[in-house]
Amino acid sequence: MSNKDSRRLIAVSNRLPIVVKEEDGRWQLAAGAGGLVTALSPVLKRHRGMWIGWPGCDEAAPLEELVARFAEQEGYRLGTVPLSQEEVEDYYEGFSNMTLWPLFHDLLGLCQFNAQHWRAYVEVNRRFAEVTAKKIAREDLVWVQDYQLMLMGGRLRELGVKNPLAFFLHIPFPSLDLFRRLPWKMEILRGLLEFDLVGFQTLRDRRNFVACARELIPGLRAEVHRRTTVLRDEERAVRVGHFPISIDFGEFNNQARGREVADAAWYLHEKFANRQLLLGVDRLDYTKGIPERLLAFERALELYPELHGKLSLLQIVVPSRTQVPEYQSLKEQLDQLAGRINGRFGEPGWIPIHYMFRSLDRVQLLAHYRAAEIALITPLRDGMNLVAKEYCAASVDNNGVLILSEFAGAAEELGKGALLVNPYDLDGTAEAIRRAYTMEQGERQRRMRMLRASIQRNNVHRWVDYFVNSL
Repeated sequence: MSNKDSRRLIAVSNRLPIVVKEEDGRWQLAAGAGGLVTALSPVLKRHRGMWIGWPGCDEAAPLEELVARFAEQEGYRLGTVPLSQEEVEDYYEGFSNMTLWPLFHDLLGLCQFNAQHWRAYVEVNRRFAEVTAKKIAREDLVWVQDYQLMLMGGRLRELGVKNPLAFFLHIPFPSLDLFRRLPWKMEILRGLLEFDLVGFQTLRDRRNFVACARELIPGLRAEVHRRTTVLRDEERAVRVGHFPISIDFGEFNNQARGREVADAAWYLHEKFANRQLLLGVDRLDYTKGIPERLLAFERALELYPELHGKLSLLQIVVPSRTQVPEYQSLKEQLDQLAGRINGRFGEPGWIPIHYMFRSLDRVQLLAHYRAAEIALITPLRDGMNLVAKEYCAASVDNNGVLILSEFAGAAEELGKGALLVNPYDLDGTAEAIRRAYTMEQGERQRRMRMLRASIQRNNVHRWVDYFVNSL
């Protein structure tokens, strides 16, 4: 965002970038972590902006006092949207994550089409719009984030808001054949077309959205340009673009070079001496392809006995939504797979799969990235997958090999340096594991330098600037 542009940026997302908690009778508010917070916070500070969202806590917290203190410390303001527990269950856990999430990740069989959940989604989007309309000034730029708030553009226009409105979808957008299964597809589509700029992760997502809009809304014309498509009707024009999100390369690179990370990485090397480490890091989710990954590793051990005792898979699964039955079932499946494969191939002094169901702090995460000679990142479908980029940014010795699913958004950028696989093709993924294990040092370094240069060039700050300037 140019410094010449004095207009405020108003970011809107389902959750505020904060953590509110009570310790020893005192309420505390801390800034949240994550790529989006890292990217947007400097822009919001520079332009005296505001972030609007649900604070993630109940009414017991003294929010007004905490939010005022946050503004003094962080340099930008917060706008809070209160939600009841029932609304969180129906709008967020229900429609957002039981309908939109599986549908947009090509997993139609896991979708639930529930009218009560839909009504809650409509109501919560309306409330977000009402709060936002009261907070903004005439010249502000409003940037709405992700699939939980796709109706906000339409609701803001109904309230008379004429500000520039932008939307960015962090997850994939489905094909026409999938999208038309959604009973409320027209409401979603028309809501998105009320924004001035709609952004997606990849060219494929952009094309899917344009195809849906042109097929389902008669009379809509499309002007295709290199980075954007302009959709026009008699009343308005909407720009549709693809803007692949990234990470703060410098932060990951510099922290990975630090002494604490180096020591932790050395400890991992000593613990797994005389073997290469194959690393998987994922949130517990059925889109991440973790069972398929374990089965592909098993297939590699079947096909290539020379890997026995020489290669170990470290699979870290970060707990997520553990009360949801589908996620509980996935956890049980992973427990059983890891146990069966270890029982089948394990030898004295060598366990094929080291499976951990927990989160890692930043030092340990970077140490695992640095220590692992190979990263195996094989989602069945992913908007981007920033773990792939984090692994490369932390591979400061240029010694890592990235095996990446062709169905991750990151494959569009990183395909030349990574080994691309189809996660459903167990033999193909097993062959990629063998190829990575036997890859010569020169090729390893050439590929990783290419990957790191691409991520350094297209970092998260460039993503924000390019998107906001496009608006």
